[in-house]
Amino acid sequence: MLTADVLRQYHALTKPRVIQLIVFCALIGMVLAIPGVPSLDAWIRITWACLGIWLVAGAAAAFNCLVEKTLDAKMRRTAWRPTARGELSDAQALGFSAALCSLGSFILYVFVNPLTMWLTFATFIGYAVIYTLVLKPMTPQNIVIGGAAGAMPVLVGWAAVTNSLGWAPVVLFVVIFLWTPPHFWALAIRHADDYKAAGVPMMPVVVSLERTVRSMTLYAVLLTLSTLVLVPVAELGWIYGITALVFGVAFVIGSARLGSDPSPKRSMRLFTFSITYVTAVFVALTVDVLLR
Repeated sequence: MLTADVLRQYHALTKPRVIQLIVFCALIGMVLAIPGVPSLDAWIRITWACLGIWLVAGAAAAFNCLVEKTLDAKMRRTAWRPTARGELSDAQALGFSAALCSLGSFILYVFVNPLTMWLTFATFIGYAVIYTLVLKPMTPQNIVIGGAAGAMPVLVGWAAVTNSLGWAPVVLFVVIFLWTPPHFWALAIRHADDYKAAGVPMMPVVVSLERTVRSMTLYAVLLTLSTLVLVPVAELGWIYGITALVFGVAFVIGSARLGSDPSPKRSMRLFTFSITYVTAVFVALTVDVLLR
């Protein structure tokens, strides 16, 4: 019986906060592909695309919760998930994931375009299968390689409104790809004990904190440079350029300073700032595109 409590459990499987970021990134890809204010037809396509992407991303999250239920139960950060607590059965979680993926894929194929559907499905495979089942338990570079799946939404968003790909979304893909390691490793420093107990070889678990921070700082530098490359490639203006530079320098400094005090509290501050950073850069990008 679908009670309010059961519905909340199904909703939790979709990892709502993660899905919001995925749809947001896809939306940025759509905005970048449309100079000026979108037309009514474009808004309709954008709406269908966001819905389809949300459903398939939710399916990937639910599948991730299913296959990682044992690992999640060992970690305080994830022990509350319905699959880890046994509140939803394997069949329920798998059926829910399959239903969301099927409906989302149908919407994208029929109301958007086949390219968007296949790119979104590739993202599902990249996150739910390649990252979750293969990379995460095997290598400390899991989040680096798996970050490609997290960066795919901008390509999906661009394809949704153009039915093609181009250099601008590719550079934006690189931006998110480079943002992911310092963002996630900051969180991993805070929860290193959890990952160690669960046997997950996250970077802060298998190497020193000093080496982890050096890697984070390097990625922050490369990230800042890649955001500036987007200025000529996507023909962006000074609003985006200055925002990307200022916030990028702040990200580099924040990452480097973490080396002097790689405490969980300090790492969570950097983690929070990384979210502020990507939001500020994408909002500035949106404003620049709308003012074209």
